[in-house]
Amino acid sequence: QVQLVEIGGGLVQAGGSLGLSCTASGRTFSVITMSWFRQTPGKEREFVAAISWSGADIYYTDSVKGRFTCSRDNARNTMFLQMNNLKPEDTAVYYCAASRDNSISYTPDGYFYWGLGTQVTVSS
Repeated sequence: QVQLVEIGGGLVQAGGSLGLSCTASGRTFSVITMSWFRQTPGKEREFVAAISWSGADIYYTDSVKGRFTCSRDNARNTMFLQMNNLKPEDTAVYYCAASRDNSISYTPDGYFYWGLGTQVTVSS
C-alpha cells in the first residue's frame, strides 16, 4: 500500500503565497503520475495540476496557470505545489493523488492513491 500525506495548508490573504507538499510512503515504487485536486463543499473534486514521474510533463488547469507551480523530488518521494497570487476562489481542501501508471488523468477516477487533504483558505 501507499500512504500520501499533504502538509502546508493554511490561511492567507488574497495575493499571498502558500506551498504544499505531498509525501508518499510505503510501496512508493508504484507511485508514478502524481496530481493535485481541490474540492469545496457541495462541488466535485477539481483537477489542479499533474506531473509525470520524470517531472518533464506538467499540466495545470487554466485557472491556476501562471500562478501555481507543481514539482516533485523522487529521491524524497515528495511532490510540491507552490501557489502564488492566491485568490479567494482558490479556497478549498487540496488533495494529493497518485496513479500506478504513466497516464495523466484530469478526473479523480484516474488515481488509485489519495491523501486526506489539507485546507487552503484565501481571504479577500
